[in-house]
Amino acid sequence: MLKRPSMPWRLIAAVPLCSLMACATPSASQAEVTALRSELRALREQQARMGEKLERIERSASVLSARPSSVKAPAEPAPAAPPPSSRAHEVPSLTVVKLKPKNEPAPSLPVQVDVVEPDTGQMEMFVSSSPGDTDAAEPANTALLDAEYEQAVAALRTGNVEGGAARLQAFADQNPRHPHADNALYFGGLGLMGLKDLDGASRLFERLINTYPAGDAVLDGMLRLAECRLKLKQPEDARALYTRVITQFPGTAAATQAEQRLASLSP
Repeated sequence: MLKRPSMPWRLIAAVPLCSLMACATPSASQAEVTALRSELRALREQQARMGEKLERIERSASVLSARPSSVKAPAEPAPAAPPPSSRAHEVPSLTVVKLKPKNEPAPSLPVQVDVVEPDTGQMEMFVSSSPGDTDAAEPANTALLDAEYEQAVAALRTGNVEGGAARLQAFADQNPRHPHADNALYFGGLGLMGLKDLDGASRLFERLINTYPAGDAVLDGMLRLAECRLKLKQPEDARALYTRVITQFPGTAAATQAEQRLASLSP
């Protein structure tokens, strides 16, 4: 605690003032006396302020010493949880059980299937040819073969019917797996019909129907073959062909033509 300054300190502070006043001679001017008085007054005021400040400090110190401590000490941290037991992560030991297979034989499965021989006529298209078979050899250049086919058809249209028909027949013979092989037989048969070679045209149409039954030219080939049969005085064969078109391909344009021509043949 701060203490108030004692009386001797005050007397020591006032000694200079008294000495100043004692030193003033009767000959000092009134101005000096006034200045001394002002200085003395200032010193007194300063002393009074210092006393008041000292009293405030003493009061504050007494208040702080008498006030209970309101700040709580920080709580002690809770004890950390013990680490999990390592036994929780241990893999339990498992008992290995060996299973012995039964001595019973496996059930028998039916493996007997009736074998049906394929139609030789239909399988000729899919049987791979031998290396020496040039008729069924794969085309070396599809673009060249397409151009050759187009030139043969163009020969028919420009009047070279005999040469065009021969080129188309040779194209079908040499390239039986080409996409235009069935069309080559059809247009070749048309060329032979124009040359009045009905037997040769019939052979090409029959080959078209038997070799390429799923081709896009088979329906027109059947109609043309029936036409050849009529011109060869074979009406019964023509009626059979028209009936076949009607029954196997109903609703098509070829079936409509076959119905009309079959009706014209009726007695």
